[in-house]
Amino acid sequence: MEKLYEQSETGCCPRFHPETWDEKEVTFDNKLFIKDHVKSFLHIPLNFAKVMVKNMEIIKRADALVHEPLMLSDEKSLWGSDIYIAVTKEVPGAETARISGTFLTKVFEGHYKNAGQWAKEMNNYVKSKAKELKKMYFFYTTCPNCAKFYGKNYTVILAQI
Repeated sequence: MEKLYEQSETGCCPRFHPETWDEKEVTFDNKLFIKDHVKSFLHIPLNFAKVMVKNMEIIKRADALVHEPLMLSDEKSLWGSDIYIAVTKEVPGAETARISGTFLTKVFEGHYKNAGQWAKEMNNYVKSKAKELKKMYFFYTTCPNCAKFYGKNYTVILAQI
């Protein structure tokens, strides 16, 4: 099965289709990820590219790329975030994490500086569904270069309920 990474127009991030993620309810049952940490300053990532390149190299080496990319960011502090990159199997040399739960999703488009406003909108969306928010993950669908190429910068917020 050819992976979407390999089919992308940029040779990097595949084109994102927001309708597949917007206002959906998804369930993960022990979904496998590798976990790493990105240093930030006021939520602005400082070493994101370096961390992603390192992880993508070890994922490719282990032949563990998923068909459809999924990278979640837990923006847990002003100074850093944990990232979770979906994989198909255990990856030697990487920390493994499994995520389970039900999530409401919503797609946002625009510059990452709007993330605070998006988080408020997501919180209101969850409340409008009479659900309680437990945790929030950000799925940045493309790198900045690919977002520029595609002309859209989508972010999906997954709210665990």
